[in-house]
Amino acid sequence: MFPIVWTPLRGSPVDIPENARWEQHGIVVAGGYGEGNGTNQFKSPEGLFLDDEENLWIADELNHRIMKWKVNATTGQVVAGGNGRGNELIMVRWPRQNGTSGTTIISHVDCWGLTMDESGFLYVSLSSEHAVRRYGRADSEGTVVAGGNGKGSDLNQLNRPSYVFVDRDRSVYITDLYNDRVMKWEKNAKSGLVVAGGHGSGSSLEQLHTPRGVVVDQSGTLYVADDNNDRIMRWSEGATQGSVVIDGSEQEIDVSSSNIDTDIGAANILGVIPAEKVPMFSTEHSSIVIHK
Repeated sequence: MFPIVWTPLRGSPVDIPENARWEQHGIVVAGGYGEGNGTNQFKSPEGLFLDDEENLWIADELNHRIMKWKVNATTGQVVAGGNGRGNELIMVRWPRQNGTSGTTIISHVDCWGLTMDESGFLYVSLSSEHAVRRYGRADSEGTVVAGGNGKGSDLNQLNRPSYVFVDRDRSVYITDLYNDRVMKWEKNAKSGLVVAGGHGSGSSLEQLHTPRGVVVDQSGTLYVADDNNDRIMRWSEGATQGSVVIDGSEQEIDVSSSNIDTDIGAANILGVIPAEKVPMFSTEHSSIVIHK
């Protein structure tokens, strides 16, 4: 069992100006000491979450664990997993404080991305079903809220949905991995809208190439990690093309260890955080990088 990917619960509480710019020189804030299973290392970090105390919670995929990194810490803490790979497809709830084992809340679920709305409903992307399901408390079946019509590229279909984001209107945004697009499914909709990409795999400003993490601010502006193009893109609501806000191909990272791999690689954005010092995070193969 891999740790599932957790994405931000909702959009940023402020609108980000259209002309906002981010530094291209990232600073490593977690990991960066090469690939491994030490408490200062990661092996394919994926999902990220930043809590109100600015602690980072990271799904360390191939180490099969969840790590917590406090502000300015040089090592992390294993807060879930870390005992090898399990054999079941399950969703687990784990106590935040001193938890040594989790409680299974959903069984037989091939989950990839996970998020929660303000009412406590869980939204799970199911890659084998090419669908996103919403689960209420004590709900073991869930309700399909996006896709579920077989693998494909029609507006009522998905092809390997990965990351998922839910806004305050309960519209669901999904990175549709092998369709190279981001889809928006409004509440109770039978089909979705293409809100980024959807013009085949490529590197033009109209295209994406295996998109990953996605967040949307209150103005409807979308930020997406364009994995195989090594960049993070911004798409305004209704736009037919995006703009590059962080270009990983020209990435320079402030590091203290010569072991750090400076290729931004499979970037997965946490989101746009409206604090002065922590506006955007991304992951690379063995590090978490902050862009001021």
